Amino acid sequence: MSELMRLDEEYRSWIQELGDRYRTSQIKASIRVNNEMLMYYWSVGKDITERRADSKWGNKFFQNMSMDMSDMIPNAKGFSPTNLRYMMRFYGLFKDIVIVPQVGERLLENNGNQIVPQVEEQFEMASNKVFMIPWGHIKLLIDKCHDNPGKFDFYVNKVIENNWSRAVLLNFLETDLYERQGQAITNFQYTLPKGTGDLAQEITKDPYNFDFVAIRQGYNEKELKDALMDNVQNFLMELGTGFAFVGREYRLQVGNTEQYIDMLFYNIKRHCYVVVEVKVVEFEPGFISQTATYVSAVNHTLKGEGDTQTIGLLICKTKDNILAKYAVETSTEPIGISEYELNALMPKDFKGTLPTIEELEQGLSEDTVS
Repeated sequence: MSELMRLDEEYRSWIQELGDRYRTSQIKASIRVNNEMLMYYWSVGKDITERRADSKWGNKFFQNMSMDMSDMIPNAKGFSPTNLRYMMRFYGLFKDIVIVPQVGERLLENNGNQIVPQVEEQFEMASNKVFMIPWGHIKLLIDKCHDNPGKFDFYVNKVIENNWSRAVLLNFLETDLYERQGQAITNFQYTLPKGTGDLAQEITKDPYNFDFVAIRQGYNEKELKDALMDNVQNFLMELGTGFAFVGREYRLQVGNTEQYIDMLFYNIKRHCYVVVEVKVVEFEPGFISQTATYVSAVNHTLKGEGDTQTIGLLICKTKDNILAKYAVETSTEPIGISEYELNALMPKDFKGTLPTIEELEQGLSEDTVS
């Protein structure tokens, strides 16, 4: 650090601002490069499709095009036969997109007169969001979403909103997030203020996927909750965007009694507490009154100015959907009911089949001697 930066506050602040602006410019440049590349890939797919090139030039068309493009642009990557097929499928999914010219290009009116481009921000806003995510993500979505643009669009929004890596995206694709999102049985439409019930519904799933938990067959409720808390980061990811963990077995003083909530979260997007109760048995109507009591208690003891109404999520091993629907309608507190899936089960006697420390040490000693 220079003497000037160390002593002069105005100079130090200015240098910091220049650094921040440089990093912002780097990010924008990276996004622009990705945007341009994806629009180019889309246009290649459009050409292949409209020229019917794969049938016009024979069954080795993609191999020939790959070699010829590599000869034409020696340092370019991305023209493998597989990638060219992805470009064609990419265009097929989004052939109705209107490509917006970048700054510096000229738009033409129907009569052929030139239109002067507007400011850069307007053009960026007009670009389709599908061009904002990496090509590797798009190829994954092409494979998993097939010919379902709605499903593709759902995951594009999630990637942009949450900055998902490809590995995280693959996890949610394999656990069918699109099909599970917002599917819990709830009473939000008539227990929450008008217009907010749909927003609350969006943070629910049915079923919740707990495959990140490895647990023995015949597990009890405490073991499952312990396992969820051991994997709290994965649990938060499964709950969805904006959830923050507040506490496990959260203690509430209610009158002269102490009540303990299984798990308490706060949803930053909705600005509300979320009571989560987990049951390792089939849903029973009595669970509703317990959850509703906790929701009401949180509203009275924790909910502060600026917080919206607390909601409850009851996650059971299984449920009868009709019984759950009737039961949740009896509550005046907003409650959602879902099932959970758990496939990573070990045999009941799994722990007994593991070698002891002494047995491991004995085996190592014998290996050393031999």
